[in-house]
Amino acid sequence: MSFKVAVVGATGNVGHEMLDILAERAFPVSEVVALASSRSVGTEVSFGDKTLKVKALEHYDFSDTDICLMSAGGAVSKEWSPKIGAQGAVVIDNSSTWRMHPDVPLVVPEVNAAAAAGFSKMNIIANPNCSTAQLVVALKPLHDRFGIKRVVVSTYQSVSGAGKEAMDELFNQTRSVFAAGEVEAKKFPKRIAFNLIPQIDVFMEDGFTKEEWKMMAETKKILDPKIKLTATCVRVPVFIAHSESVNIECEKPITVEEAREVLRTAPGVLVIDKHEPGGYITPHEAAGEDATYISRIREDNTVENGLAFWCVSDNLRKGAALNAVQIAEVLVNRKLIQPRKRAA
Repeated sequence: MSFKVAVVGATGNVGHEMLDILAERAFPVSEVVALASSRSVGTEVSFGDKTLKVKALEHYDFSDTDICLMSAGGAVSKEWSPKIGAQGAVVIDNSSTWRMHPDVPLVVPEVNAAAAAGFSKMNIIANPNCSTAQLVVALKPLHDRFGIKRVVVSTYQSVSGAGKEAMDELFNQTRSVFAAGEVEAKKFPKRIAFNLIPQIDVFMEDGFTKEEWKMMAETKKILDPKIKLTATCVRVPVFIAHSESVNIECEKPITVEEAREVLRTAPGVLVIDKHEPGGYITPHEAAGEDATYISRIREDNTVENGLAFWCVSDNLRKGAALNAVQIAEVLVNRKLIQPRKRAA
């Protein structure tokens, strides 16, 4: 049984990763179609050992497409995801547009795979925010065992989370600093090279940024609405992989040994936790990997039943493309969809 898959936004960072991961994981495809805006028509992208020519989204007929992986930004998703869903394809959407819609499941397969079955109202399933995805993968096994009441998280997010232009800006600014040239900030509100920016997305009325709100709201929808969470999201001069410093407060007593044991057997998690110099994972090592890495596990004695840990994951993979493909695998493996009949 094989499925026709369309990738919208195939020329972007996440689109490239989606194509790579579909090939790497040998997803059962009968055909893969690369789509983007009309200005990218004819551009070549790789899918395994094949080369695909990009077609225009606005002229494409989805009537025989089974799954559409959507990573073309919020405005495109708002217009096109419902249209594509109405033609019968299941849209797995990477933007923030549909995440909090009551008729759209928000899914991280290691955490709430069963929620994917609720796609049929709109034929859309939402991918969470990249920083939320890795966080809930780490929180899920601990919540199941110890009951998490409160989470305090500070993120250290790579520039790839803001797209290719952001990666180019970090590269160009870094080169300008070494060459004593002019450092120009376009994508970010301040210089990112050799700097930190404590703002991701726009500010809201309560002083939190939209990125911080996403983490709060999405964690509740995916994991448990009773969990209290506060976040501070920071952009750092790293190209790929997001890092998070996480403090949790649990209902039940929790020790480092128990937490480590639970996390080591959790799906999607790898524990690298030696309390010695270098005995932890950094973004450099996590880039290009699928796992959510946990290090620096220790008791937080400032609260009852507290734990602190360090969490790192590739935001382009688990935070976006890998999670989308895993959702598609859930649809196939649980027989939630069947291949559509193709025109002769």
